[in-house]
Amino acid sequence: MKRFARMPLWTIAAPVGAWLLLGASTLGLGGWLSIVLTISLFGSVLAAVHHAEVVAHKVGEPYGTLVLAVAITVIEVALIVSLMLAGGPSTAALARDTVFAAVMIILTGMLGLCLLVGAHHHHEQSFGQHGVSASLAALAAIVVLTLVLPNYTTTVAGPVYSPGQLAFVAVVSLVLYVTFVLVQTIKHRDYFLPEDVGDADGDDHADPPSTRVTQLSLALMLACLGAVVLLGKSLAADIEALVAGAGAPKAVVGVIIAAVVLMPESLAALRAARANRLQTSLNLALGSALASIGLTIPAVAIVSLATGWTLTLGIDLKSTVLLVLTLIVATLSLGTGRTTVLQGVVHLVIFAVYLFTTIVP
Repeated sequence: MKRFARMPLWTIAAPVGAWLLLGASTLGLGGWLSIVLTISLFGSVLAAVHHAEVVAHKVGEPYGTLVLAVAITVIEVALIVSLMLAGGPSTAALARDTVFAAVMIILTGMLGLCLLVGAHHHHEQSFGQHGVSASLAALAAIVVLTLVLPNYTTTVAGPVYSPGQLAFVAVVSLVLYVTFVLVQTIKHRDYFLPEDVGDADGDDHADPPSTRVTQLSLALMLACLGAVVLLGKSLAADIEALVAGAGAPKAVVGVIIAAVVLMPESLAALRAARANRLQTSLNLALGSALASIGLTIPAVAIVSLATGWTLTLGIDLKSTVLLVLTLIVATLSLGTGRTTVLQGVVHLVIFAVYLFTTIVP
């Protein structure tokens, strides 16, 4: 049977079940419901990535990876904004913590695992350097302008921007991301196309899904995203209580949110790397990082400016050191167009250091 010819029933049941559970959660049925909601959240995330891949297979590369990256970022933005509106001024650092966590998870954890698994199965892998270099340049600019520069401006004391500065940086971030998307999809689309190295699973050679299946997957993907947003909001209090009960820093909440949101994209990137499609993995990872920060910062800036709440963006010195190290290592390891096991191990070591110093600062 051809791939996408029949839609798995679980990918339909997951969003339907999630919305039913969300309705049940309003009735206050007890603490056990949190466990069921958590399971439903993961099921909805996995269903969302399945439907995103169906749509992606229909539209082709690099549009396919863009669909998944934007879909995942919509989850992240909606979660952060909803939690900010629910938590008020006490959530001033939530956007910073989540965005920084997303960037570190992608550039160290996701990339490291993809490079390691891909090199383990294929010894050495290659990719188009032009597209990767352009992605890293845009990402470095947005990351530094949004997470580092607020510590050194003088109009107001860091780590915050003044309202005018925040509005300007939000516009700059959006301009950089939109420009990246135009380059990726129109101006220099060939920079981001994978080499024809084949696919161990045969996905590249499967017939695209029909228009009807694609439309159904798009509708179900949107249903999954909406369910994930509301489930995450429902579980936010439990997550914060769990982190506080463990005596961990509040920044761990941002790490957990980012990890949940990025899980489907991480699985898709890992699967592509294992199938010797490293270019697709890099498109997913770097595109997700750019979408995460390029779209989240403008969204939370609008909330901050509209409500008058202070938005904390600047990261501390420890985080700045790790961020700079990560950008340097990513530039060096992806600067030759070829990767081995060593690059993957280096990225994963930095990821382990990031997690450890977040829990034990």
